[in-house]
Amino acid sequence: MKEPVITLLTDFGLADHYVAAMKGVILSNCPQARLVDITHDVTPFAIAEGAYTLAQAWKYFPKGTTHLAVVDPGVGSARRAIVAEVAGHRFVAPDNGLLSMVLETDPRAKVREIGASRYFRHPVSNTFHGRDIFAPVAARLAKGLLPARLGEILSSPIMGSFAKPTQIAENRWRGAVLKVDRFGNVVTNFDWTTFRGMAERPFKLKLGRRTVRGYYPAYADAPVGLMFVIRGSADYVEVSVNKGDAAAIAGVVSGDEIEVALAGSRV
Repeated sequence: MKEPVITLLTDFGLADHYVAAMKGVILSNCPQARLVDITHDVTPFAIAEGAYTLAQAWKYFPKGTTHLAVVDPGVGSARRAIVAEVAGHRFVAPDNGLLSMVLETDPRAKVREIGASRYFRHPVSNTFHGRDIFAPVAARLAKGLLPARLGEILSSPIMGSFAKPTQIAENRWRGAVLKVDRFGNVVTNFDWTTFRGMAERPFKLKLGRRTVRGYYPAYADAPVGLMFVIRGSADYVEVSVNKGDAAAIAGVVSGDEIEVALAGSRV
């Protein structure tokens, strides 16, 4: 790319200097880069939410894009920094499960530990690896640095257990809230391909202080104020309220548990 694209996803918010400092480091190392913010409003420390959000955005960028993702509650610890090559894209992130959903899309993905400290900004802070490790490495990759120069291949990067629900009894599963969007829609980790039966058979979904039993194919199809299940645009089961905030009504946030009971023996 003549103007390489670098996307950024963090839980830093925009009230502080953190995002600007990362962008400054990137542009100092790769002045021609085009920076695109995916979001900086991931719930603090919510790795699953960050993983879901990144997985929904990266595929719409051109091949050759470098994606910088930092949701890093383990910063300063022994957790590894990694670079991944997935379907013609590069990802720079902590090795804490943040890339789980991206890596699952490509069986040929390569993941390397970032060990070449000569590409870091020095001195490296124990509290801001986004600025001192991930940003300069992302910039160098965008300029053409080969990932192989950064470190050895990892055979077992950390994969989060949040990506799929677990069966806890016959016709019953336990899952989690991946994300609450700005409209209050609750994105669950129940993928629609597997749980499409919710549109066809009786079910019971326990979400916080509420129990949901109805499915509607579109928001406008549901009565105003009713909580219901819908097939979200990312092909996950979502819980919504027509012109209302489902998360606030149910009292749930990112990471909370969900239980689903589905009638019949087949999902």
